[in-house]
Amino acid sequence: MSSADSTQHLTKPRRIWLDTDIMIGMKDKTPREVDDAIALIMALEHPDKVEIIGISTITYANYAYEVTQKILGWYNKTGRTIPVYRGSDTAKDVGLENEATRALADALREEKMPILAIGPVTNVATVIKNHPELIPQIEEVVVCAGRTPGLPFKPGLEKLAVGDYNFEMDPESFRILFDAGVRMVLSGYECSVYTFLGRTDIDFLTNGTVADQWVYDQLRPWQQFNEELFGVDGFVPWDTTPLGYLTHPNYFKYYHDIPVRINVRQSDTEPTGTKPYLEVSYDYKDTTWRAIYAYKTLPGFEKIVIEDLKQASLRNQK
Repeated sequence: MSSADSTQHLTKPRRIWLDTDIMIGMKDKTPREVDDAIALIMALEHPDKVEIIGISTITYANYAYEVTQKILGWYNKTGRTIPVYRGSDTAKDVGLENEATRALADALREEKMPILAIGPVTNVATVIKNHPELIPQIEEVVVCAGRTPGLPFKPGLEKLAVGDYNFEMDPESFRILFDAGVRMVLSGYECSVYTFLGRTDIDFLTNGTVADQWVYDQLRPWQQFNEELFGVDGFVPWDTTPLGYLTHPNYFKYYHDIPVRINVRQSDTEPTGTKPYLEVSYDYKDTTWRAIYAYKTLPGFEKIVIEDLKQASLRNQK
């Protein structure tokens, strides 16, 4: 049963596993992306809709572990301890067990659940590859990836093309998921680009707690860096729409049971060479892969993102 198709879980939240490449605040030459952190804070604001039973990290796994614990310490008001596990550090070692894959496998042995995977899917693919008997335990995998054929990823003023990062970091792991017949939900650039957070949307954080100020101090440079790259002061919180499929499914439009292929052609992000593209089309007749594809965010979801951040800030001030 699809959460996009029904009004299920009105009284009982869906118990989910979160797999994330969160890197907010990581020291580097340029600011690092912040949308995983926003998605985590949002999820914590909806304990009536989703209950995170475990979090696994992917890429920069040790830093991701530490910053996830920090955010949980500030914003987890659910009354439950949410365990965090270190996963693949590189997203290039599918099949190699780690703390996160073992924990996810153990959780799946206990119960069926959806997996919200908002980074490369290496950890999830490792579980499927090494423990195929657990495939029926996975209700669905919701990811931030995919596109309709030929769609350019050009945020802002369309000055620069960016890649389908989560897919391009580890295409083989996506292939493993689709070959396994896992129910897949793709909610990537095409859907997420409708949501945008500008400077005035986050100013309230400067009047909040130490936690809010820290979050602001990461979000604001990311907005400014996006202006340098894309010409607009602000950013798209990409990973909020895959979460939205689970928490607010009626705010999106979907293609259901749409065929999926990995196509290889000229790179749109490099001057030479080719690269793989994860694409969906009802015209594809030569593939057994299928997905639910979120292609549009409807009015109102951006407000939900902002209000969730405001509510999280208010809870911290009590």
